[in-house]
Amino acid sequence: MAAVLAAVAFFATPARQGDAMPASAREPDLFSFVRSMDGTRPDGAARENPDSTLVVDHDLRLLFDYYLAAVNEKSVAEIQLKTEREIDNRLKPGPAAEAKRLLARYLDYRRALAELEKNAQLGGFSTTAMRERLDAMRRERERFFSTAEAAGLFGADDSYDADMLERAEINQDRSLSGEQRKKKLAALDAALPPAMREAREAPTRILRVEESVDRMRSQGASDDDVYRMRAAALNPEAAGRLAEVDLEDAAWKKRIAAYLAERDRQSQSGARLPPAQREADLQQLRQSRFSPDEQKRLPAYE
Repeated sequence: MAAVLAAVAFFATPARQGDAMPASAREPDLFSFVRSMDGTRPDGAARENPDSTLVVDHDLRLLFDYYLAAVNEKSVAEIQLKTEREIDNRLKPGPAAEAKRLLARYLDYRRALAELEKNAQLGGFSTTAMRERLDAMRRERERFFSTAEAAGLFGADDSYDADMLERAEINQDRSLSGEQRKKKLAALDAALPPAMREAREAPTRILRVEESVDRMRSQGASDDDVYRMRAAALNPEAAGRLAEVDLEDAAWKKRIAAYLAERDRQSQSGARLPPAQREADLQQLRQSRFSPDEQKRLPAYE
């Protein structure tokens, strides 16, 4: 179920008008930037306004962060070059130049944050320490971004963080009775913007949908029946992605079943071999069928 929740995190809300990308940007990249990105699609988006200026928003930062996740596999210079190529593929020259300048400042900002965490006394997980850390991050942004840029890139996260901190402070306030705490939390729920409320409710809604899918399948529903139900309950994009997850899950289970059958056959035929040799043969079998990351999941099946 965790895979299901991760798969639809981006698609859980209806698509917005004006989010369509150029055809060239929608063509699949057959070669992943790094091994860990195999089978993934770039997060976020790069868009331009009607006047050909850059849209500076949370989706643009997600695009930056998608490639920055490869920092343990590629140098920052290589990551910057790859991200700039992706930007050029998605935008006209004018807004693309804006986006690349913003990317350079974002990389500088990330370096500054790393130094801040290294040097400042911002440790601990109390609500006071968390608030101090967030305040320090916001002050650091002023060195690299305008007020409008900071609001576009980080506004959604700031709203989430503020809400999270308020909830934590309410839950840790021992002066409140259970009923008072419940009323304060309910007031925060009522004050949530629609987008944040949607994001908070999405995981629960998806779980309910997948429980319905399990019941439908047990009663003989077809894949087409399941798709239509998911599309009605969520949206067509989420339904399509969940169908892909179903296929990936089925393929994974088939590979696991074949591996376990071969492991058992190998164990029987090599029963008289020394334990070290049997383990070496088993590891060779794992390596022949699964990538290093996939092998980390095998103990759950063995």
